[in-house]
Amino acid sequence: MIEKSNLLIVSAHAADFVWRGGGTIAKYVKHGANVHLVILSYGARGESNDLWNIDGQTLENVKAHRQSEIEAAAKCLGVENFEIWDYQDYHMEITKERVERLVRKIRDVNPHHILTHGPRDAFNPDHEAVSKFVFDASVLSTSNGVRIDGTKTAKQARIFGFEPHQSEISDFKPEVIIDITETYEQKQAAMNCFKAQKHLIEYYGAKAQLRGNHARRCSGNNDYKYAEAFSRFFPYVGGEFV
Repeated sequence: MIEKSNLLIVSAHAADFVWRGGGTIAKYVKHGANVHLVILSYGARGESNDLWNIDGQTLENVKAHRQSEIEAAAKCLGVENFEIWDYQDYHMEITKERVERLVRKIRDVNPHHILTHGPRDAFNPDHEAVSKFVFDASVLSTSNGVRIDGTKTAKQARIFGFEPHQSEISDFKPEVIIDITETYEQKQAAMNCFKAQKHLIEYYGAKAQLRGNHARRCSGNNDYKYAEAFSRFFPYVGGEFV
């Protein structure tokens, strides 16, 4: 049930959460979920190539540009609670201190669901590092023996992985497909905020249509036009088939 659920998204770079989960995030916001977004880096080194083609470009200017894109995209999706931790990307270093910081965040949000990068991404080691980072922090967040002042142990969240950019090369198989027809226009508007990676806008629009086709075929529901696909870190557990 979306209403009143807690959703935590951890995005390695500025736009990852939009390309790979923007429609789902907007849907959770729209239906009353408590949504928190952590963006670990601006993607200034590895995911802002177009900006670096400008003569005299500086790291500070790139970050400022990406900050404005993030703010605009979050507004399109309805996300109000977001943080940018400003770690260096390419390659992102995961330290003990950073793990503790994420454990604190997980315990603060106490999410029912965590949305982040899946374990395999053929051409982006940051995404793979963040996948393990989030998984490790989530496990630590549930242990009573991991004592961090000012925090309470969280319950185990369901963790879902974004579809990587190069799906087949990364051996990605959709395990969860979420209909985003009602929020696709919000996702499209958010994607259009990222002029620093404008070559991906058309790509992820086509991907949403492709997954929409799969959603219709797998469900028999012809109202599904657009969708996003995710992997699962844990098996579904329940008392019945759903």
